Amino acid sequence: MSAVRTLIRGATVITMDALGDLPRGDVLVTGDRITEIAPTLHADDAQVVDATGCILIPGLVNAHMHTWQTALRGLAANWTLLEYFKNMHAGLATVFEPQDLHIATLVGALNQLNCGTTTLGDWCHNNKTPAHNDAAITGLLESGIRAAFFHGTPKPDPKPGERPFWEVPHPRAEVERLLKSHQGKALLSVHAAVLGPHYSTLDVALHDFRMVRELGIIGSLHQGGGAARTPDGWEKLEAEGLLGPQINIVHGHALSDEQLKRFCELGMSFSAAAENEMTQGHGHPITGRLRAYGKAPSLGVDLESVLSGDMLTQARVALGMQRSLDNVAYREAHGSIPPTSTITTREALSWVTVEGARMLGQLDRIGTLAAGKQADLVLIRADDLNMQPVHDPVSTVVMQTTLANIDSVMVAGRWKKRHGKLVDVDLAPKLAALQASGRKITTALGLSR
Repeated sequence: MSAVRTLIRGATVITMDALGDLPRGDVLVTGDRITEIAPTLHADDAQVVDATGCILIPGLVNAHMHTWQTALRGLAANWTLLEYFKNMHAGLATVFEPQDLHIATLVGALNQLNCGTTTLGDWCHNNKTPAHNDAAITGLLESGIRAAFFHGTPKPDPKPGERPFWEVPHPRAEVERLLKSHQGKALLSVHAAVLGPHYSTLDVALHDFRMVRELGIIGSLHQGGGAARTPDGWEKLEAEGLLGPQINIVHGHALSDEQLKRFCELGMSFSAAAENEMTQGHGHPITGRLRAYGKAPSLGVDLESVLSGDMLTQARVALGMQRSLDNVAYREAHGSIPPTSTITTREALSWVTVEGARMLGQLDRIGTLAAGKQADLVLIRADDLNMQPVHDPVSTVVMQTTLANIDSVMVAGRWKKRHGKLVDVDLAPKLAALQASGRKITTALGLSR
């Protein structure tokens, strides 16, 4: 049977690739891939989608989100990082059952699709049994999103006689089980969310970094939030040859300029969560510090228990915050308003497309629109009230677009959202299950209303 062909006609096309922008362009999708992009295309056997008045962009990439917290939306909105550690990891997280991870991950992933995210980096670190992992992954697969499942480990307070989590090596056998079961699936990859030297002993960090190198997967870790458990850990890891492109640092505020420069030279990647970092007390996002070394961050929502899951909001916040820091630095140095902005909106859009794909090692497949790449794309209604007139399509996408403008979302050639609604999804029972899960979890800790 021949592959289904879809011709998206008449959109303003922002490829984020060598082809650049097309004020008016057509995109032909065959099966799961983009086969051609040009000002005008003809394909008699294709289903034609009239995209007049729309802006077409690559699917957004959410590089870092703890999707298991979807049933707790808004609960942590007023917590600092210290309150979050106490109330979430040592409290609420301890009562999650596999079905709680399943419904949270499923609904969280569906919301990402609804917001225009086609690839989700799901950083799952409340998974105390294999059943919890299977439940979360099942939710990702059911949603139809492209997903990178980062297998983590829970962070409870140790009980008498137990080793604390920071002394426990990452469970390699479980990662290998998940790799055997799922690696190679078209829309799912498996990686490891390790502790890293900031949150573990040196022996654990050495074990975990060797594991990700030997398994050929990404090792992603949080860096920041209090004193490091292994202050000289990074030096020891580099001496063992364990640092490189397979290591992803989330946040990164505790890194010195010397360390950051060195890690950039080693090809390590960085994921910022600008809105949550400022909300919970991490510090200023490291966007500008990375740019000084010729690098750029990918971006993530981090916590829907704190804030919105919309990735274009993350691009705007990260852009605005770094522009503010740059503007203040210029005024302090020169006593005047800067003559121009330091960062363009196109660069901000790249953080939630190109850089997310790069961080996941999938830039050859996603992150831009180009012939041969996976057909992950978003149609934005640019003729809506809040969008007109469009003078600069990229700026309109980054600075004006809201969820209300996300018309259609395609993942691997299949529509997941059309005309403003998710395709073939019965939300009512899923939302009821999510609400029940949230009530159960909060009631167990005395936080329900």
